Amino acid sequence: MKRTFRSFLNFSLLCLITIPAVTGQATVKSTTSALARPKLVVGIVVDQMRYDYLYRYYDKYKEGGLKRLMNDGFNCRNNHYHYALTVTAAGHSAVYTGALPAVNGIVGNDWFDKSTVANVYCTDDITVATVGSSNVTVGKMSPKNLLTSTVTDQLRIATNFRSKTIGVAIKDRASILPAGHAASGAYWFDSKTGNFVTSTYYTNELPKWVQDYNNKKMPGEFAKRGWKTLLPIEQYTQSSPDDVNWEGKISGEPKSVFPHELIGTAGDAFTVVTTSPWGNTMTKEMAIAAIKGENMGKGADTDFLAVSFSTPDRIGHAFGPNSVEQEDNYLKLDMEFAELFNFLDSWTGKGNYTVFLTADHGAMDVPAFWQEHKLPAGLMSPTTLTRNIVKSLNDAFGEGEYVQAFENYQIYLNNALLKEKKVTVADAYQVLRTALLPMQGVADVLNLKNIGEAPLNTYQLEMYKNNINAKRSGDIQVIVQPGWFAASYATGTDHGTPYNYDTHVPFLLYGWGVNKGETLRRTTIADIAPTISALLHILPPSGNVGNPVEEALKK
Repeated sequence: MKRTFRSFLNFSLLCLITIPAVTGQATVKSTTSALARPKLVVGIVVDQMRYDYLYRYYDKYKEGGLKRLMNDGFNCRNNHYHYALTVTAAGHSAVYTGALPAVNGIVGNDWFDKSTVANVYCTDDITVATVGSSNVTVGKMSPKNLLTSTVTDQLRIATNFRSKTIGVAIKDRASILPAGHAASGAYWFDSKTGNFVTSTYYTNELPKWVQDYNNKKMPGEFAKRGWKTLLPIEQYTQSSPDDVNWEGKISGEPKSVFPHELIGTAGDAFTVVTTSPWGNTMTKEMAIAAIKGENMGKGADTDFLAVSFSTPDRIGHAFGPNSVEQEDNYLKLDMEFAELFNFLDSWTGKGNYTVFLTADHGAMDVPAFWQEHKLPAGLMSPTTLTRNIVKSLNDAFGEGEYVQAFENYQIYLNNALLKEKKVTVADAYQVLRTALLPMQGVADVLNLKNIGEAPLNTYQLEMYKNNINAKRSGDIQVIVQPGWFAASYATGTDHGTPYNYDTHVPFLLYGWGVNKGETLRRTTIADIAPTISALLHILPPSGNVGNPVEEALKK
């Protein structure tokens, strides 16, 4: 074997280094110390929390909740989603993967799979079964559709799977996707039985602490208490009057006014509870039960609790951001946070845990509320939109089932039929753009198969590109005007657009390893996972595209 000068030099140095040990001369003693990390990380995602809620209700928040994070932690005040279709599953996935929907594959809550010719729900998994309920469908869930690792996965890998990672939420997708593929467990709410459940992906039997919480029958107890305002009704000065036409109703109620009785109707008695602040209470109680039951934060390695508060989204969809219901909800949620943080102080010791808080998306105000104040907004009829799509294609190319699905404002074309009729996607796009652009509420129509040539501003073009997954996205994208969305109802709100009311959400950091301060430089949701990864000295998730918020972390 030919020996190079470099190999000879390395061999000689190795001999020089090892000679003292052989001859009994003094050796260098190595000293090791444990890597400094927090005992526990608690990731909080609030479903449908717009950035302005931090300040809109600031004067009424208590000192120990959101104010504690804002005033004693680090506040990224200009934090935005970096893709266009802002919905729950995509949001939770982006937070924990640091990736784009284009990369992690979670392009929406639902999408259409052309290979199986079937709709796909983000956490569907027919290979697993429900654990903890007689409801056989509620537990057929897992993170298998998520194509990348999460920061929770990376923590498990970094500690050789000694760290515990747990997900807790009312919604399945809000628990499963943040907890990651290698999670110690994920638990979500079954509205039919009132139990928190899981799937055989994680375990074959509910842990005792989950069974103990289910045995308390808290949903039924909370339903009996109803929903009364925290403050006298006249003190809700950040909201519209309690009785307005653009608010929805809780199931079983004749009017949308306080107090809400939470009676519901047959089959949805537990759903109405989660459309009230009691849903946040149950989530907080389950979060604390998980920490206690799994002894999280007490071991030699960092543990990670991913908890999502789903109730604000349900209240927002029903009543809208300007409702007394949503203001009351956030004042009570702030109190839940204070209780959670006080518990963490006593459990791990103050300063020994790290918390981050963000949201999976924001929300548009109810269009009727904007119209009332002469602001530009409106509703598109889904029926009219669909009818125009079908009619324009039939008129142009002859009768046929040209559309296989319509999800996330995306049209999935029947490529086999187009091929048979010798019609290209570009041909169909031109027909659809011509037909849909005149519709009130439609801002533009994109050909996602040729998005590089889209006649769109560079800011929004980048956001739509970040959404496109070759195997899961549709062919044609309908873009709605600011303030508009498609809905068959005139009450409540929605989200899912690239506009600021949907993209601008909180990102707060607090606790171990976090500086006190704030920044107004633009950060994105993709920056959260690498920031926590940097804090923990672990590899960022496999699909990460973000960067750590350096100024937030202690050196």
